[in-house]
Amino acid sequence: MQLRYHTPLSAQEQRAHGLTAPQPLALADRVRFAELDILNHVNNKAYVEWFETLRVAYVNNFCRPFFDGPEPRIVIRNANLHYVREMVQDEDYIVTARVTGFRQSSFTMEQQLWSGDLRARLEAVMVAMMPDGSGKYPLPARLTEQFIRRDGAQPG
Repeated sequence: MQLRYHTPLSAQEQRAHGLTAPQPLALADRVRFAELDILNHVNNKAYVEWFETLRVAYVNNFCRPFFDGPEPRIVIRNANLHYVREMVQDEDYIVTARVTGFRQSSFTMEQQLWSGDLRARLEAVMVAMMPDGSGKYPLPARLTEQFIRRDGAQPG
């Protein structure tokens, strides 16, 4: 099956390219020369950018439509990145995202990077803040219900 770049991949496409469990959002791309370091493998900064690009798409497409009124700032409270295996130029890869848990004004995202097998994973705690940054913004019930239904997230 041909891998499609920059377009959300279906569950079938994700499985066909080695993902063990399809995720709510997955996008594919290819490693570029500019993303390599002096040792000719992908620079750590590139992984962070790939995860960030998909995380922003996830928030914009799957979270923002559920907020009524002024949009909150959705910021990273912390993130933990695990490098599993190096990547090199011209490798195709798939980045995934899903929410695994949530609280009153925050949620935890799990992201994975695949290229035939798992190459890296990131866990990030995201916090919804008031538009002016003055305090936390509660997550709407419709959004947390969607986290449970679509992503299999757990409250907590």
